[in-house]
Amino acid sequence: MSRVCQLTGKRPSVGNNRSHALNATKRRFCPNLITKKLFDVKLGRVRNMRISASALRTLTKTK
Repeated sequence: MSRVCQLTGKRPSVGNNRSHALNATKRRFCPNLITKKLFDVKLGRVRNMRISASALRTLTKTK
């Protein structure tokens, strides 16, 4: 399963781990994905979607 939010399209970004000696090793910043059942207005039924926690917060804020 890919780590992409189905609502916002957020995907992993790339950065560096930095040690105390400032050595740089590559790492991934993955979005905080949650599987949630959401009602789809177009289809008229409930769908399982993998959305990020920030997208879920904005959904609950608008309701």
